[in-house]
Amino acid sequence: MGKEFREIDVAEVPVEPEEVWAAIATGPGIDSWFMGRNEVEGGAGGAVRGAFAAYEPTHAITAWDPPNRLAYGGEPEPDGRRIAYEFLVEGRDGGSSVIRCVTSGFLPGDDWADEFEAMQAGGALFFRNLVEFVRHFPGRTAKPVTAFGPGVVTDWPALWAALAKAVGVEQVTAGAKVRLAGADGVVYAVNDQTVGIRTGEGLFCFMQGFRGPLVATHHIVAPDVDAAAEEAKWTEWMAALG
Repeated sequence: MGKEFREIDVAEVPVEPEEVWAAIATGPGIDSWFMGRNEVEGGAGGAVRGAFAAYEPTHAITAWDPPNRLAYGGEPEPDGRRIAYEFLVEGRDGGSSVIRCVTSGFLPGDDWADEFEAMQAGGALFFRNLVEFVRHFPGRTAKPVTAFGPGVVTDWPALWAALAKAVGVEQVTAGAKVRLAGADGVVYAVNDQTVGIRTGEGLFCFMQGFRGPLVATHHIVAPDVDAAAEEAKWTEWMAALG
């Protein structure tokens, strides 16, 4: 049966369109808010390549109009699955921009519902990451750090409660002031499957792995980030949640 989908996210940010373009159309820019590591071969006929654990998609660029329009993806996989992204950036008076992101595609099979829910939750977090990064870290880039908690989580409410306790609150809610790994932070995004915390060192994101463990997808702006050391640190941190 399967599921056709189309999701639209819109936000205004206090930066020029060129700043947004750098965040959505370069590898280091995408690394600063999306999952895994990314490379961009710019221009019509180019490609956007990602790497997140064993998932290594390559999406052909179908529209390249700096700094206003970027589109890529839509190629069907052998099972019919496909996903495409389109970004529209409109400059506004006063040096701000409106970002419109359209994510569309198809999920095959009769068991698409759980995957669609996870995609919606993750997509909402990543778009908010983009907005937070260009708003709070203009002109900078971040190094992505990906780490996985131990084992398959069987009780997600208990896990999220343990995470809340670890950051010093009874419940993780948007706008809550927290302490994460010794730094002051604020929760800028939260839904049933994700939490995003911003500190002065970047964006720290926790996601419900699809049928798996808790996953950290952090974006760290501190200088001289040792990604391997950070991955080990956050793997241990998540293991301590129990």
